[in-house]
Amino acid sequence: MATYFMGDIQACFDEFELLLKQVNFDHQQDNLYLVGDLIGRGPKPKETLDYLIAHQSSIHPVLGNHDLHFLAVAHNIKANKANDNFTPLLESTELNDYIDYLRKQPLIRYLDDKELILCHAGLTPQWSLSTALFQANRVNAELKSPRYKALLSVMYNNIANWQQCNTDQDKMVFSINTLTRMRYCNEQGHLEFATKVAPENNSNPSLTPWYSQQQSLASNQRLIFGHWASILGQTGHSQFIALDTGCLWGNWLTCWRYEDNQFFTKKSL
Repeated sequence: MATYFMGDIQACFDEFELLLKQVNFDHQQDNLYLVGDLIGRGPKPKETLDYLIAHQSSIHPVLGNHDLHFLAVAHNIKANKANDNFTPLLESTELNDYIDYLRKQPLIRYLDDKELILCHAGLTPQWSLSTALFQANRVNAELKSPRYKALLSVMYNNIANWQQCNTDQDKMVFSINTLTRMRYCNEQGHLEFATKVAPENNSNPSLTPWYSQQQSLASNQRLIFGHWASILGQTGHSQFIALDTGCLWGNWLTCWRYEDNQFFTKKSL
């Protein structure tokens, strides 16, 4: 029995399948945790979600920003743009199954027996872990409720400061922002959404990676995330394991095995 974690698939289904074969993944014994952005821009969104839905007992994702965006597009809250490559899903007779599957996925998974936290983008330095888990659960409950379309319609709001969240809606939007969109924070710990380059290429001295400011985790806890392809898995911090290595952009898909701390990669096709 082995526990694997894999970076952003983004509908690169062929590489995903090949990487599973490379590690001899056994659906009867092993578990795979995905850091989100299951779909979005890649070539095979339908094959990806069909596979994940068929293997829910062994594959456990969190939601990424592209997954949430698909839900908004599916409900005509946002326009369907060609470069997102959502059309195969939107035109499928199984569209409602895809929507229901994604709505049920959490923003955070906490494997307390291993002291591992899994989310798409990271944890804001403005939060403790307990706050993060509480707020992620609130968003998850809202997405599973009949009211979920209302949340999707307001989530495109750059709320960056937790201290200025005065309503439950503000808090849920901020939670989505930090857990699925964040890369950098400013000197006050507020989220910054525009800068995507790796830290060595960042020219704004007031911005630092969120993980350089994150102090709330215990020394034995590790956080696994994706979302930030330009850092190519390099954080410089042993507590923070970055798994988005830009398969969609011609780099590679990365998988980490917990038990022996081994990394595996599959070059983009």
